[in-house]
Amino acid sequence: MSSEKTSTTPESAGPRPRRLTYAAALAALEGLALLIGGVWIIVLGLMGDADDRQQAVTGGVTLIVLALLPLLAARGLLGRRSWSRGPAVITQILALPVAYNLLQADSMAIPAGIALALVAVTALVLLVNAETTRALGIRGPGNARE
Repeated sequence: MSSEKTSTTPESAGPRPRRLTYAAALAALEGLALLIGGVWIIVLGLMGDADDRQQAVTGGVTLIVLALLPLLAARGLLGRRSWSRGPAVITQILALPVAYNLLQADSMAIPAGIALALVAVTALVLLVNAETTRALGIRGPGNARE
């Protein structure tokens, strides 16, 4: 038995397409933003009123846990794992209503909503691109491996 790995997976199929790298970068950016936001909310909550402390910690921990989805998806995209496109697409779809709500605010949240909407739409376009799909080894319906 040989310990050498022979693979016909997409990982060994040449250089990673730029679109896939860009999609991974956008997913990682979103994950980092959620992580930083969660830590920030926890810190503000711990420094604030005792009444709001539990709610702030709960909200912060929730954001940190939510950050795992795009961060794992980004790592999978960089590794050309076909499973990673699903979580990346779900992240973008979930970001769109958040962006819409930010755009409805009469505050400094409007630029954040514009930025989030642009990132989500751009990432979706990159993720459903044919080049990205081929690089991940995803086959359409009726094209399964035999």
